Amino acid sequence: MESSWKQTVKLAPHNSLNGDLHTDVAVIGGGLAGILIAYFLKSQDIQTIILEANTIGSGQTSGTTAKITSQHGLIYDKLITHFGKEKALQYATANQNAIEYYRTLIQEHNIECEFEHYPAYIYSTLDSHSLQEEALAAKSLGIPATFVTQTHLPFSVEGAVKFDSQAQFHPLKFIQALSKDLTIYEHTPVNAVENERIFTDKGTVTAKDIIFACHYPFINKPGYYFMRMHQERSYVVALKNAGKLDGMYLGIDPNGLSFRNNGEFLLLGGCGHRTGENSTGGNYAYLQEKAKDFWPCSEESTHWSAQDCMTLDGIPYIGQFSHSTPHWYVATGFGKWGMSSSMVSAQIISDLILGKTNDYAEVFSPLRFTITESLKSSLDESTHAIKSLSKQLFVKPSVEIDALPKGHGGIVEYEGEKVGVYKASTDETFIVSTRCPHLGCQLEWNPDELSWDCPCHGSRFDFKGNLINNPAQTDLSTLS
Repeated sequence: MESSWKQTVKLAPHNSLNGDLHTDVAVIGGGLAGILIAYFLKSQDIQTIILEANTIGSGQTSGTTAKITSQHGLIYDKLITHFGKEKALQYATANQNAIEYYRTLIQEHNIECEFEHYPAYIYSTLDSHSLQEEALAAKSLGIPATFVTQTHLPFSVEGAVKFDSQAQFHPLKFIQALSKDLTIYEHTPVNAVENERIFTDKGTVTAKDIIFACHYPFINKPGYYFMRMHQERSYVVALKNAGKLDGMYLGIDPNGLSFRNNGEFLLLGGCGHRTGENSTGGNYAYLQEKAKDFWPCSEESTHWSAQDCMTLDGIPYIGQFSHSTPHWYVATGFGKWGMSSSMVSAQIISDLILGKTNDYAEVFSPLRFTITESLKSSLDESTHAIKSLSKQLFVKPSVEIDALPKGHGGIVEYEGEKVGVYKASTDETFIVSTRCPHLGCQLEWNPDELSWDCPCHGSRFDFKGNLINNPAQTDLSTLS
């Protein structure tokens, strides 16, 4: 099903690229980050184009819960402990400023996008100690944070941290207004990038500066982002006749839930897991069950899912793409906080291209590498990849195609080959390769969304083999 945002806004279409062209800056990716970066540069008279593989706002931006906040879970105590107060202050300032920049842009352009100020909370039903430490850490960095024990949630909590003056909005209404005067080419996927040249099936773009704002960089090297991130999925149901809350909420406990109002609806989210690790499914059912527990009269309006890139140290990669590519830039690894991170990306990257000093670029720099912080996480990512590659190469399926029930998918042996099969309730059978075209990991079946997902780097494909999420760039090979 479509998200609430997609159900209520139909963005104007844009033409595809038609032939070669030259430009000052090319932005790859037309989500919120790409739109904001292009807007900032165009406002400084920098010739900028956007190349979007599908349509603008159709990727992760359409799946967000659209909280604009500096409240990013239990992060500030960790940042101070592991990176020092100066870098923690950079992170806090950048994200606090992002809220104000949204407010200013929306007021200047008179954008009707349901922008509302609300407090943001993180809460726990199990323990309050870490929350009290987080409140003190955030407050020491100038964030308006307080520890509280009472909330408007439909259950009791041990405690919560309240961040005042945060915000929420309708992301596609915002994009609709901000993108009107931008040069955008839709349905123009990028196949390769070499130096100043961007290659597509619709033509070649030559640009002085190139920005990868396509959620997950599809270029494996330089940069090696596939070794520095993984992707995670989470789920949302939009509810009618549910409670009206006083702010935005996020649970930090295992199976913690997310809440925010959206007009007459309440968005209930959760059930996060690493992409490719959802063999049993049931995530939407879990949220629906919780909704009935909290609000027996509630009804589901729609449901959807989101995918987020998670970095080794929990801080986004925003800035120069790699040491060897001074005119390439990247905005990725936003975790669950794409709205504030998109604005931070626009500020940092536009400043870098314009040769301006940015006071908080250092903490987000993709060129950072702290061995003590990154080594264990990097090894964890490598372990996932090795495990999945080994399954693809050496583990034989235990199920044959005839044993797979209708309405189900799975990896089976078919005519001596390992394949992925989905049997529709109509008796139609869809057979695809289980090998991810990105780096060869074995795909896994996601029963909640009828998709084939990669547990290594997060590429996803529908049951017919069509590409849904990068870093893969091609569809799966099919046998039917």
